[in-house]
Amino acid sequence: MSRETFEWLNNYTLIGNTDIRGTAWHHRVDHQGTEPNHYPRAIPVEDVNRRLFDWEAVECPMYYKPNGEYVLIEDRKVIMRSDTHTVMGVFKSGYNPHQYNEWLLENVASILDDELGISSAGLLRGGAQAWVEVSVPETFKTPEGVEFLANLLATTSFDGSLATTFKRSRQDTVCDNTRDAALAGEGGVFKARHSKYSGFKILGAREALDMVHTMEEDFAKEISELCAMKVSDQEFDRVLQVLVPINDELSKAGITKAENKRAELINLYKNDARVAPWTGTAFGVSAAFNTWRQHLATVRKGTPRIIRNMENYVTGKTTAEDQNVMEVLAGIQG
Repeated sequence: MSRETFEWLNNYTLIGNTDIRGTAWHHRVDHQGTEPNHYPRAIPVEDVNRRLFDWEAVECPMYYKPNGEYVLIEDRKVIMRSDTHTVMGVFKSGYNPHQYNEWLLENVASILDDELGISSAGLLRGGAQAWVEVSVPETFKTPEGVEFLANLLATTSFDGSLATTFKRSRQDTVCDNTRDAALAGEGGVFKARHSKYSGFKILGAREALDMVHTMEEDFAKEISELCAMKVSDQEFDRVLQVLVPINDELSKAGITKAENKRAELINLYKNDARVAPWTGTAFGVSAAFNTWRQHLATVRKGTPRIIRNMENYVTGKTTAEDQNVMEVLAGIQG
């Protein structure tokens, strides 16, 4: 079962800018005496620190007991929470935990200004993963009718699943998608490994990311280019054939599953309000596949869809899948 229960989401995720974005699916009106986790505008830095990052990752030696006596394992260390003593990961001696309050909060706070604020923050996997998102609170609308929010996502982990990452991103508020800037070219990501030699240089990160204030122009250009790339019905069919193949190697159940997925993608592409306005363009193709993954793809039992989507996003799976769709389309058209 997933650790991210309804109770967890309401206590360990903070959702800001709800006057613009609306509330999350797990929002509850009756807080039963608890502090609400939704904020009409930006989330105060002190609330993130107090409610999420008021503990540290501590390093502990690791032992084994072969003959009744404890023996130190010299090249390994255990990383656990200082408050609950929950073990989050086991690493080699060179691993250096990036504390959430320093790497995600203090470093993010140093780039905030009057136009930027924290729009969401949270803990996943019992605190082994965390993120802080900074956003411009107002939506931007392109001439093609696509509305999006410009974001900067900062994320890291204590279970070895993530390097510390600062990534430019956007949330398409019309298409209801969350996708990164992979198609916008290089320079959208800053990463630091968990080693004793890593360090955060804010000026370097600013230059690498171009920061949130440049996103609107960059993303608008990307969307314009994708909307200008025309895609025929035959080309879309070929994309489906490549990405959702149906052949003799599949079982009967596999064929049925593929046929259902194709039907769902076609319906999104042709009829869904989040995608159909851009049917016949590369943006429409990208939106169809992204929307299918976000809202229709099977989720393992016990895992809320919003958590699966966030995990895919912060681990880079969403990036790879979005890129793959565009590479397939480029290969067909090229």
